Amino acid sequence: MPTRTARTAWNGTLQDGSGQVELSSSKVGTYEVSFPKRAADDAGGNTSPEELIAAAHSACFAMQLSADIAEAGGTPESLEVSADVSLGPDTNGGFKLTGIVLKVRGEVSGLDAAGFEKAAQSAKAGCPVSKALTGVEITLDAALD
Repeated sequence: MPTRTARTAWNGTLQDGSGQVELSSSKVGTYEVSFPKRAADDAGGNTSPEELIAAAHSACFAMQLSADIAEAGGTPESLEVSADVSLGPDTNGGFKLTGIVLKVRGEVSGLDAAGFEKAAQSAKAGCPVSKALTGVEITLDAALD
């Protein structure tokens, strides 16, 4: 299996500095990052590690769920997945990820609501990004459209 690479160039201190995150493997873009924007309600055109984790988690979960639906005998027609990744203070100092909420709405043939929920729970547990984030509480809101 391949290895994917991203690169960050950072200049300055945490509070006054900024950087650029480059998605090196895909070459699809370079994105601005800064701690003040990371900690603000308005990202102001900057991305953050939490947003990048949310992107990775929603994509990984969607792929895993499509496989788990098929394994359960259903056909995924469409899946809409969002991941909300929260950053907060760590009682040991600094910051930590305080939670992830996965939300999925699906159009699926061949499975009822209970079957879809079971497949979604399986995908939450089996997705490689979920496995990597076992130190963070992950909740799931899954329903058929």
